[in-house]
Amino acid sequence: MTEPRLAILGAGSRGLGYAQLAAAQGARITAVVDPDPARVAALLAALPDQYVRVLDSWQELAAHRALADAVVIATPDRAHAEPAIGLAEAGFHLLVEKPMASTEDEARAMVDAARRNGVLLIVCHVLRYSDYSQRLFALVDQGRIGDLVSVEHLEPIGWWHFAHSYVRGNWAREETSSPMLMAKSSHDVDWLIRLVGRPVEEVSSFGGLFHFRPENKPPQAAERCIDCPLQNDCAYSATRIYRGFLGQPAYQRWPLAVLDPVVSPENIERALETGPYGECVYLGRNDVADHQVVNFQFAGGATASFTVTAFTDLDFRKTRVFGTRGSIEGDGRTLQVHDFVTGAQETIAIDVDGSGSAADGHGGADGALVRDFLHALRTGDASRLSTPEESLVSHQVVWAAERSRASSATVRMPADPASFTALPI
Repeated sequence: MTEPRLAILGAGSRGLGYAQLAAAQGARITAVVDPDPARVAALLAALPDQYVRVLDSWQELAAHRALADAVVIATPDRAHAEPAIGLAEAGFHLLVEKPMASTEDEARAMVDAARRNGVLLIVCHVLRYSDYSQRLFALVDQGRIGDLVSVEHLEPIGWWHFAHSYVRGNWAREETSSPMLMAKSSHDVDWLIRLVGRPVEEVSSFGGLFHFRPENKPPQAAERCIDCPLQNDCAYSATRIYRGFLGQPAYQRWPLAVLDPVVSPENIERALETGPYGECVYLGRNDVADHQVVNFQFAGGATASFTVTAFTDLDFRKTRVFGTRGSIEGDGRTLQVHDFVTGAQETIAIDVDGSGSAADGHGGADGALVRDFLHALRTGDASRLSTPEESLVSHQVVWAAERSRASSATVRMPADPASFTALPI
């Protein structure tokens, strides 16, 4: 097929973003499903050259198999599995926002449905698709630093991003979304496994909710930032954060469009006055971790440490890779390669598209994933894409890390991931 047809299930910021990227790369957006008329209207307005049919449910989409070749599933975390399984059974290829599912049983069922029906099931672990990541993977795979021994990896979420998504937003509570490590960092775990190129054997993890707690609420703070006498001095002030993004196109796409799909000063003020994004971060309505460390032992003895934290600027990931003949330090924009044999140090600059945030498509990673997905639809060649089994394994490692964090025990991964049950050592 030269012009793949995509349906969008979930027209929030991620669904809209994937739709725009796909349309820009020659795909046709043929249908959208979302319960919010404002989000549907925003998607239709963003794609004026596309004839997009508005449907009421994924079941209605499944009943119209001829309407699309593939479906982008960008619904809330806990609403991925049911439509993914049903649409796979109907014969649609699938591009599913991470995390793939909220439980291991659901994730397995998704993989089984995709394999049984011969359709693509691609999880949006976007990090592995960027030019930066591909260049780093190639350096390691080609033995540029000898045998890989250990990795240090940091995900700097950004203080305001964490407050937006994980205190005020849809991912604030585990029971309605998923643990922060799964919601935010499942693609970092996927990325580390791809970088090392070996199975994970053991996992340990520590962390929790350190700061965004009721006991840290200043006595004079109001429940809404717009009424708060501290709003100009608080790092997490909603009025200061969101008003500051007005007039900046990237930030109007995200996060402002999350507050209201039609971004205007009046609509943002209304959201600050009445919606969850205007609330104080210390009200106790959130419970996901705001910092976490994960340690990995890989087959063959290599190790990795991963830190994810709210208390940074929002920036690209920072990584140091240590090998027997050299090392690599990366910051999302450049790779510094040190050769231990010659003593030479090389700086490799990567042409990065935008910043590391979702507002800019994760530095080109979103667009690269969509490019490779459309290539697979057009040619039948899915070799550029991760497999459903790879995504399942990386999710299993995240679940193991969460079990370790809850039990304060190291968790051993099975030799056969298909039989996974995380066991404390």
